[in-house]
Amino acid sequence: MSHRNARLNVHGRQLLVARVREQGWAIAHAAKAMGISRQCAHRWVARFDAEGPAGLVDRSCRPHHHPNRTAAMVEDQVVAARREHRRGQDWLGPELGVPARTVGRVLRRHQVPYLRECDPLTGALIRSSKATSVRYEKDHPGELVHMDVKKIGKIPDGGGWKAHGRKMGSTGAKKRARIGYDYVHSLIDDHCRFAYSEILPNEKGTTCAAFLLRAADYFAAHGITRIERVMTDNHWSYRHSHDMAAAIATLGATHMFIKPHCPWQNGKVERLNRTLQTEWAYRQVFTSNAQRAAALAPWIEYYNTRRRHTALGGLPPTSRLSPT
Repeated sequence: MSHRNARLNVHGRQLLVARVREQGWAIAHAAKAMGISRQCAHRWVARFDAEGPAGLVDRSCRPHHHPNRTAAMVEDQVVAARREHRRGQDWLGPELGVPARTVGRVLRRHQVPYLRECDPLTGALIRSSKATSVRYEKDHPGELVHMDVKKIGKIPDGGGWKAHGRKMGSTGAKKRARIGYDYVHSLIDDHCRFAYSEILPNEKGTTCAAFLLRAADYFAAHGITRIERVMTDNHWSYRHSHDMAAAIATLGATHMFIKPHCPWQNGKVERLNRTLQTEWAYRQVFTSNAQRAAALAPWIEYYNTRRRHTALGGLPPTSRLSPT
């Protein structure tokens, strides 16, 4: 593969070959015109003569032979020992007489899961890889929306430790004080990233269902008149609530659930939750919980209409909505 300072790319090699083979240039003259050595020009012309146009394409830098690679028998022993003992590379290496780093490379090469992803008793895989095999984006607004709840601690009257420092928790009474949480419910469109959020007192099924209907009205007022699918995690209020099922039926939508223990499948709303924390909840110092709650609606308006979104080419979500 050509590096960033290479004199020739595929098109340059084709030009070199055309000058030599079709226009009759001397290789020395063509090499000088292209700013390369004669040896380099001879190599590309010879490769073209032997392989045709395919010979001018970049090749992998991977060596043809690996004389120092760990023997296949040793790799099989490493994998077998891992399955039998369920231990890490620092333990397996000394037992097998193989450097620990080599054991780690062998396990990655054979796609053996990490110990943290396996059951410590049986060795069975209990966690999926934190990756989505296919990244996707729906074709039009309303085809799929993602829904989730983010729990954040309330702010005591007068401000918390962000306003007054760590001394806020200096006494036992202050440390034991429990002021509760705010439950930030959010809905975001998969195609245009248009979002809506509310702070509610809990995450029960009735609360989630009522929020979904209000969010659907908010979406409809901005041009997303039809919601076809609603994706959520497997929380009890989503999976087993009759009110939630009735709300989705009212919208004429289909309820979709992510795979258990795979929150990244609901990644668009999870990313919204993170953005809410960094740009709204913890961006500035609030002296009361009511003050922070009052700042949510203006921030959502800013997010939808003015904030640049990297997934949309630097445009806000409303750029993908039809004017209403």
